[in-house]
Amino acid sequence: MMTELMIPLTVLSFICTIVFIFCRPHVNEAIPATFGALFVLLSGSVSFGDLGTITETIGGAAVTIMATIVMAIVLESFGFFHWAAENLAAKSKGSGIRLFWYTNLLCFLMTLFVNNDGSILITTPILLLLLHRLGLKNHEKIPYLLSGALIATASSAPIGVSNIVNLIALKIVNMDLYMHTAMMFVPATLGLILLTFLLYAYFYRILPRKLRTINLSLSNKLSHPLQGDASPIPREKRTKFMGYLLLFVLGVRASLFVASYFHFPVPLMAVIGSLVLLAWRWYYLKISPKDMLKKTPWHIFVFAFSMYVIIYGLHNIGLTNWLISFFQPMVSGSLLQASVAMGGLVSILSNLFNNHPALMVGTLTLTNMGLDPLTLKISYLASVIGSDIGSLLLPMGTLATLLWMHILKKGKVQITWGDYLKVTSIVIPITVIFTLVVLAYWVSWIF
Repeated sequence: MMTELMIPLTVLSFICTIVFIFCRPHVNEAIPATFGALFVLLSGSVSFGDLGTITETIGGAAVTIMATIVMAIVLESFGFFHWAAENLAAKSKGSGIRLFWYTNLLCFLMTLFVNNDGSILITTPILLLLLHRLGLKNHEKIPYLLSGALIATASSAPIGVSNIVNLIALKIVNMDLYMHTAMMFVPATLGLILLTFLLYAYFYRILPRKLRTINLSLSNKLSHPLQGDASPIPREKRTKFMGYLLLFVLGVRASLFVASYFHFPVPLMAVIGSLVLLAWRWYYLKISPKDMLKKTPWHIFVFAFSMYVIIYGLHNIGLTNWLISFFQPMVSGSLLQASVAMGGLVSILSNLFNNHPALMVGTLTLTNMGLDPLTLKISYLASVIGSDIGSLLLPMGTLATLLWMHILKKGKVQITWGDYLKVTSIVIPITVIFTLVVLAYWVSWIF
């Protein structure tokens, strides 16, 4: 009886979970994912023995991302993000063109320091307040908000540490963070640069040339659940202090790649960096680390674990076998074929099902194709490009863009799916194809 129900229950659990996440983006995504995972367990497609394998696979990735989020919370305690927003307004010097470039730079850096979802949650409210204070109309706000969201989400591609699903996939293909960056940083960064210029070309006529002069003091005006009310650092010391803080965070991020190169546990290095920053805050601001227990979004780990249970169930009932039979001839050809085929597959799956399960399905499929090591690596990296950039074609492709649209509604900025698709249908396919081709030639050249 259980065997008869296994396939329909597993497939139904997956579909219901994804549909609920799409339709209710304001609901904590861990809730539907947990229920979906429970039904998959009840169906028998995932055994309790499989849970141990799943825990081992995602454990290190979850710890790394959690440590990164802890660092972001500490940075906010010092008023770092508010300070960054003040500088964004000041450096624009009344130019709407200059503000466009600085907006995208801010969103890129936030993803580099935190992760893609965290970057959306931090930068979108800041931009909403800034654009409102500048008195821009709805259509004038969209270029900054949409380009910022696309860059923030796509910026998780160059380095695997900025996206939990990338880290999970790294574990599956047995690839270290250093190798991922060596093979991916140049192609993905070139893709990001192209994406930014395409967005600029698309929005050039809409961008306001002159912005009104305002006395913006974001550190005392912002109000958001992830952010405090003001920087505790005296204004005359703030720039120098934030510079030291920035150097420390960059050092910690760099240490992750050094650790990967020397085969030192990356999660442990991330935890060490977070603990040092917590100790610094405790000494300087007298804030106990206990607040991390409340502020850290533990549901991210629950969501990742639950989604992987569901995907593992689909794998066990034969989904990956079907994908293998269909895609293996294409992937087994040249490196260019492997890159375009897997990048295209995961892009399509991401826009249909969301990029988290899409990359997991794609990675599990790759590991069962019997590919040679280099083809496996380039196919995995192409999957990441599809997951992190190709998924942006539709708003439902990533949780980050769903959260972004929800925040815009609360901020009373109107952007329809049609408005979104007018932009992404042009810039995303060009960027994805370009990045996949560059990836194939880059890897061929360095190896």
